[in-house]
Amino acid sequence: MMEDHQALLMNTDDDEGLGFGEEGPDAKDRLRHPIVAFFHVFFRAAAIIVYMLCGWTGAGFVPSFVTVVILLSLDFWTVKNITGRILVGLRWWNYVDDDGISHWVFESRKGARAGGRPPERRVFWGGLILAPVVWFFLFMSSFFTFRFQWTILVILAMALSGANLYGYIRCKLGHKPGFADATGILHSGLQNVIFNRTTGATTTDPTAQAFTAPAHVV
Repeated sequence: MMEDHQALLMNTDDDEGLGFGEEGPDAKDRLRHPIVAFFHVFFRAAAIIVYMLCGWTGAGFVPSFVTVVILLSLDFWTVKNITGRILVGLRWWNYVDDDGISHWVFESRKGARAGGRPPERRVFWGGLILAPVVWFFLFMSSFFTFRFQWTILVILAMALSGANLYGYIRCKLGHKPGFADATGILHSGLQNVIFNRTTGATTTDPTAQAFTAPAHVV
């Protein structure tokens, strides 16, 4: 039953149709899902902009923290559940079987539309990779300027954006020999760093919880 459910989800294309209006030679150079592509970038860009504006304007930490966390949560959910599946045909998710064992699944769509169109692939992977890089530099800035409250928020942002990046890399490359072991080691190290930093800050703000994906598919 679970296998049939997975196959149905990944083989179902929400955009199957006759493709009227796409017969031109430049059809592959256009975004097929412009709204989805917009929201793939919007929430993560908004979180970064709000964070930087709050730091520059001296806005209160608590309202700034809550606003950025909401934007990060919206981004995480949107990228994990919507944009990856529609733009590039990838999805990662979790389910619990009848024995109570948690399983992590990394899927990629098969068929002619596997991987999506080139412009949508660029938007997806560009946004997916760029956000953790920006947050890393913001982490370095906040850490070396001794703004440790903001460092907690940046660690949370790195964890959420990094989890999606990790999950989609597993979807794309997870079946290659040696990849699972290498990413498992990397994930374990990152998980320990994030856990040690965030647990030390729970007394100041219990909302800063990091999300991490598991290291192996079960």
